[in-house]
Amino acid sequence: MAVTVVVVDDQAMVRQGFSALLGAQPDISVLGDAADGVDAVDLCARVRPDVVLMDVRMPRKDGLRAAEEILRSASGRSDPTRVLMLTTFDIDDYVYEALRIGASGFMLKDAPADELVRAVRVVAAGEALLAPSVTRRLIAEVTSRRSRTPRSRAAEHLTPREREVLDLVSDGRSNGEIAEQLFVSEQTVKTHVSSVLGKLGLRDRAQAVVFAYENGLK
Repeated sequence: MAVTVVVVDDQAMVRQGFSALLGAQPDISVLGDAADGVDAVDLCARVRPDVVLMDVRMPRKDGLRAAEEILRSASGRSDPTRVLMLTTFDIDDYVYEALRIGASGFMLKDAPADELVRAVRVVAAGEALLAPSVTRRLIAEVTSRRSRTPRSRAAEHLTPREREVLDLVSDGRSNGEIAEQLFVSEQTVKTHVSSVLGKLGLRDRAQAVVFAYENGLK
């Protein structure tokens, strides 16, 4: 089944370019696009895409507020919508907040076409995706906040294996890479990841990365 996508950006050329690129893939279907956060929320409520490519800065309602509404309305569904934020180097301060509200990752707007296509597939599969430059800034931001953020004791409920899996997830490893390193099946890794998210009360892997760094597990 094709991965369904909605593209949200206030620049028409960006919307059209990304839509054309993704629509040309045999396993991706673009359901529509929107020029601002208000229209994005309405569109996603109607078509319920697998992935939303969301620009951060837009008129009427910015990408963070739109993503928050979309993710809130999709929570609890068996087919939740995931949000992949589109960013540039000059707005790194949005990264931390976006991951906290549940965005599945960030892509730089000038990333090569094949990386964008891969990103959509990765996020649709439920994995987190952070560009290396964004990850470095995220770690710096979380580290600066760590002393001001109350520690959670939820990690005490994780088994040693689940702690190990969380550590590898926090390194940005995919399920396949984790399975290879731990000499287990990919399905076993998926089971561990689901258990970790459930015990920690997290929505997805991106939030698990934030949790690990906030709580001194990295």
